[in-house]
Amino acid sequence: MPIVEADLIHRLSGGPTNTDPNLALGGAMSTVAGGVIVSDTDNNDMDDITSTEALNGIVIYHGYFYSNEITSAVLTWTNPVFWIESQTSSGDTDVSIAIADEAKNLAIEIIANEETAPSGPSFTSPANKAAGIAISSLDQNDFRGHWIRYNVMAAASSTVDQYTIKAEGDTLP
Repeated sequence: MPIVEADLIHRLSGGPTNTDPNLALGGAMSTVAGGVIVSDTDNNDMDDITSTEALNGIVIYHGYFYSNEITSAVLTWTNPVFWIESQTSSGDTDVSIAIADEAKNLAIEIIANEETAPSGPSFTSPANKAAGIAISSLDQNDFRGHWIRYNVMAAASSTVDQYTIKAEGDTLP
C-alpha cells in the first residue's frame, strides 16, 4: 500500500491552534483541522493584496509544513521533493519556494511579519519534479517545514491569482 496524497497533509505554521494563513509566520506546525491547506480554496495560503500593495509592490513570506499522517500503516515517504507545478496566473506576480533550514520535526524560524524574509533559506522556482527541492524522508507522523515567497510587482493589475505547489515521493514500509 503506497502513501497517497491524502496521507500527506500540507499544514500551516504559526502554532498548534493556528487556522489563519496570514499568521503562518513560522514557529510550530498547526495540528488542528482548520490549520490544513485545502486545494482549490480561495485565500487558503495568502491574503488578498490591497490596491496600495499592488501599486507599490510587495513580497510576502509564509511558512508551512508537509506532514506524513498516514494512519492505515506504518510507511515512510522517501525521496520527497516539492516544486511549483504551475506558476502564478498573473504576469504581475510570481512565487518561489524554499525548504526551511530547521531539521524535520522541528518548529521553523518565526518571522516578524509576512514581509520579513526568513534568514537562511534559498528561494528558487523549480518548475518540475526533476528540478524539485528535496524535503527529506518522513516516517509516519514526521513533518518538515518550508517557505513560500509570493512576489507582487509594482503597478500589478487586479486579478484572481492562482498557483500550484506539488510534492511527490516514494513509499517504503
